[in-house]
Amino acid sequence: MRIVRIYSAGMAALAILALGGCASTGATYRSGVSDTYLEHAPWYAGVLGDDSVIAYLPVAYQRGGSQSEMFDPAARPGTPVAALLAEMNAYLDSLGALPSVVTEPLPGTPPDVQFGCEVDVLGDCTNGPAAPFEVGSPRMRLAVGRPATEWTAALARVLTERGAARALVLTLEVGQYWPVQTNWRGSKAVELGTAHRVDLPWLTSLEAPVTVLQLTGAVIGRDGRALRIGAEGLLAKRTGIIATGFGAQAVLSDEDVQQLRSQRRDDLPGQPLVWQAALRALVTQLTGVPAAN
Repeated sequence: MRIVRIYSAGMAALAILALGGCASTGATYRSGVSDTYLEHAPWYAGVLGDDSVIAYLPVAYQRGGSQSEMFDPAARPGTPVAALLAEMNAYLDSLGALPSVVTEPLPGTPPDVQFGCEVDVLGDCTNGPAAPFEVGSPRMRLAVGRPATEWTAALARVLTERGAARALVLTLEVGQYWPVQTNWRGSKAVELGTAHRVDLPWLTSLEAPVTVLQLTGAVIGRDGRALRIGAEGLLAKRTGIIATGFGAQAVLSDEDVQQLRSQRRDDLPGQPLVWQAALRALVTQLTGVPAAN
């Protein structure tokens, strides 16, 4: 069964009210990396500045990162998302690129890397007033929200204990990407990340976003500020042309995530799993440290 969500101004208003009480945590002002607007992958911003030791936290799942939680797959034990997270963290450990920091979540709200289309007050994708929407030439917004003071203090303690100056924070979440037209014949595609583009059916609308399961990441200093941020898309789920006309958008399902766990990049040497290639690219692009295996 195909599941879609309908854009709702009422739900968007509730989200805005909820955010009203979070003027500090999650705000992108003085978060370390300014909001960046990109037209093409790779999706990265910020600079490290030096080669201080970077340690990493386990990959976490942020349900409801770009829409209501009810539209995102659950991550409870036994779900495909839980299995994918376990596989990602085992693979991250095997890369041997960086030392680990902690295995348990730090207290408080972590930094929030935000990547995808800009949204208006109704929660619909837009390119914002500074860059009116141009069909086929959209912008993507990359930003990071500040972590809670409690989280930052806990991070500083564990980094000091392990002799590291910065932490790599990685998150699995759902985002909304713009499709693009790739040639004069009207072929469509979505740019997921580093050297990773997925073709879409010819009838795909350029005026409706594509739901994407993605990995986002940030290198965070002891003061809680980000130095470099980025994203790599894993899986795109388009909305049918008819559903698009009714303002609906396809929702990622457990079955989609389950299929992703075994999908491979046939265009890369060794045909790695899609999520392995994305995770490896994200770690390398953010830290500048090549993976060991």
